[in-house]
Amino acid sequence: MAWIRTIDPADADDELRNVYARVLGERGKLSNILAVHSLRPATLQAHMDLYLSILFSPAGLSREEREMIAVVVSAANACPYCIQHHAAALQHYWKDEEKLARFVKDFRSIELTPRMQAALDYAQTLTATPHAVCQDDVVRLRESGMEDAEILLINLIVSYFNFVNRIALGLGVEFNDDEVCGYEY
Repeated sequence: MAWIRTIDPADADDELRNVYARVLGERGKLSNILAVHSLRPATLQAHMDLYLSILFSPAGLSREEREMIAVVVSAANACPYCIQHHAAALQHYWKDEEKLARFVKDFRSIELTPRMQAALDYAQTLTATPHAVCQDDVVRLRESGMEDAEILLINLIVSYFNFVNRIALGLGVEFNDDEVCGYEY
């Protein structure tokens, strides 16, 4: 599952068992990216809170738009774990495998609204060359129709997935088809 030891739910102490139960209740299953935190239950809890706040909050971008950003960041970082997970979520909305495959390979290969083009360009730049981001990038997001709260959310999604990609890549978090599918979107 990973290059470090993880604690199986059957072997969890009370604190970890409670966190696992919350994850199962809110997401329907326990992903390996969360289970890799099992040696630090408070961190697992904080990660889950951040994830839910950024990807499932009711205001701002749609869930589909958030998943598009997740895939673009994960593809830029060549993170197979997050690409697979969030491409599966995106497929839930698109139901078009060919479009999804093109998007994963190059997000510019599909037709995008000006708003999403600006958001994904920003995500790509902030991921690949964060030092190159400047105020003009934020101005372009505003010009595409984004409000400042949405711009903040885009930045948080991009930053979150750069964080998670590094957890997955740095600890060898693995996935299989069963682990990737079956989440509540």
